[in-house]
Amino acid sequence: MTTASPSPHPGIGVPRRIDHLSEPRWVRAGLIGAAMGFLVLFLFLPLLVVFAEAFSKGLAAWAAAVTDPVALAAVRLTLLTAALVVPVNLLFGLAAAWTIVKFEFRGKSLLTTLIDLPFSVSPVISGMMFVLVFGAHGLLGPWLLARDIKIIFALPGIVLATLFVTSSIVARELLPLMEAQGNDEEEAAVTLGAGGWQIFLRVSLPKIKWGLVYGVILCNARAMGEFGAVSVVSGHIRGVTNTIPLHVEILYNEYQFAASFAVASLLTLLALATLVIKGIAGRRAGGAARRVAA
Repeated sequence: MTTASPSPHPGIGVPRRIDHLSEPRWVRAGLIGAAMGFLVLFLFLPLLVVFAEAFSKGLAAWAAAVTDPVALAAVRLTLLTAALVVPVNLLFGLAAAWTIVKFEFRGKSLLTTLIDLPFSVSPVISGMMFVLVFGAHGLLGPWLLARDIKIIFALPGIVLATLFVTSSIVARELLPLMEAQGNDEEEAAVTLGAGGWQIFLRVSLPKIKWGLVYGVILCNARAMGEFGAVSVVSGHIRGVTNTIPLHVEILYNEYQFAASFAVASLLTLLALATLVIKGIAGRRAGGAARRVAA
């Protein structure tokens, strides 16, 4: 029986286990305490304040604020915008990630860079870009006015601005996942005679489904909570072009604090529900990635 000779270079080629329990107890307690203090100060405390202020005048006042026709119009517009934006970004993100990972072509690095553009541009600036293109005095404004087509200060402008600021989210969630998975299973399916759509629907899509769900959840959350870009293109027309964040701002500026926090609590509840679903999808996606790596 032979035994493996020790490596002439200790630590090279030999995996080392870093035991976090070797840290002193006071170090671990300090780090955990700092993390918990940060969460309490910047997450839990603001959430408590939102709901405390929302119900400060009683349940009847809260119900009156959230069932106000203007508030309901803001809720409908927010949900409609998300319903229009999320499917488009799902298709775009899936197509972009598939193209970048599965194919080699000239301009691939440029496409990857452009996908990150919405992350590097301020939402307010992105809203201004649409105003400069579609506004009354913009590049296409006179042509649109002559044909009575409204983009800015109307639903199309809100959808376009939200599309821009959320366009990178799904693609950015799929790209690292698809790159880690590789193309081995797709190549095996090709050798067995499977067609392009068969490979996509039966091989590729099941592998990335939880990552796709994760990206869609994040995209939906950003679409419902977007403020900067939508504020620029909406015109703040009460009951017509105000989404929930804009309606909350108007109520707060009018010193209707209880009503503003009541409407804000609706958005907070949506955010909390999103976090729960995001956590479930994230665990599923992480488990799928670990199975693929194994």
